[in-house]
Amino acid sequence: MTTIPFLDLASVNRTLRSELIEATTRVIDSGWYIGGQELEKFEADFASYCEVKHCIGVANGLDALILTLRAWKELGKLKDGDEVIVPANTYIASVLAITENNLTPVFVEPDSKTFNLCPENVRASLTDKTRVLMCVHLYGQLADMPNLMTIAKEHDLLVLEDSAQSHGASIDGKRAGNWGDASGFSFYPGKNLGALGDAGAITTNDSELNNTLRAIRNYGSHEKYKSLYQGVNSRLDEIQAAMLSVKLKYLDQTVAHRREIASIYTKGIDNNFIVLPVSKDSDVINMHQHVWHLYVVRTEHREQLQAHLSKLGIQTLIHYPIPPHKQQAYSQFSTLDLPITEQIHNEVLSLPMGPTLSLEQAEEVVRACNSFKLAN
Repeated sequence: MTTIPFLDLASVNRTLRSELIEATTRVIDSGWYIGGQELEKFEADFASYCEVKHCIGVANGLDALILTLRAWKELGKLKDGDEVIVPANTYIASVLAITENNLTPVFVEPDSKTFNLCPENVRASLTDKTRVLMCVHLYGQLADMPNLMTIAKEHDLLVLEDSAQSHGASIDGKRAGNWGDASGFSFYPGKNLGALGDAGAITTNDSELNNTLRAIRNYGSHEKYKSLYQGVNSRLDEIQAAMLSVKLKYLDQTVAHRREIASIYTKGIDNNFIVLPVSKDSDVINMHQHVWHLYVVRTEHREQLQAHLSKLGIQTLIHYPIPPHKQQAYSQFSTLDLPITEQIHNEVLSLPMGPTLSLEQAEEVVRACNSFKLAN
């Protein structure tokens, strides 16, 4: 029986139960359920949190990426067949957003230490068709945005941050969502800032892009029954916006707790079979710019380690077992030579992490990891 769950969502939401019920009741009693004051408030508050001019609420994180690329096509900044550089080890949603817009994904090997987009490999992958860098901030750590933004400026490229896992992450005080030309966020329930259902948002400082996105998400229309674009229905509804407003107030607090858990893991786990996501002498400042959506270790003995931890009542997950280029949906890319990506996907294991995981439980996870040995 599991004694330490990977993430106890019921417990997470129970801590805010009265405020969430109050927010939901307020929306129910208002009689206004789509595109109202709750959405406006959350968009303003989240834009302020990310220190950007605009936030556009949409139905989910995938739509946030799809609609941003679509808007750039409507604005004449992209066309069918243009290339989008993307880390090869990302979740498949990053790639789906590219192909959904008839754009071409260019899979780039990540930095082997951070698992994020590698500037050197980006430079080597540039062609005369490259138009976008999709910078995925995997597991809650920002990609090397200063260097990636330099590359983008040199080559006149658009930059789309995939910030689905990095709410509040930063480099030198500049947060996710405020580095590129736009950023897509997911508020899937398990995220650091999670709704109680699907939800997403786009942040940007580009007012023209903001206006275009607000139309596209709403049937292509700013004014009812007058459509400027062949849009879609992708709206963040009032109840989810209201609940996200409640949770946003506590985001920094919950991130601080995640950092405590990560510190316990980093300082305590000492097993030659387990590779930590950061070294024990990592710069504290850099570690504390990471928001630790996931704490992901690597091991050549993943099945054995996962079974060992499960036997001790500790639940772990794999993010992600199969890279996008090895998925059946993208069989045309299956012959790509991406050894770093494939090694990562074969070795990663995510340890329990969340705002209600106790420090004592984290210590128990450490002891369990340190007791792992290979069977004779």
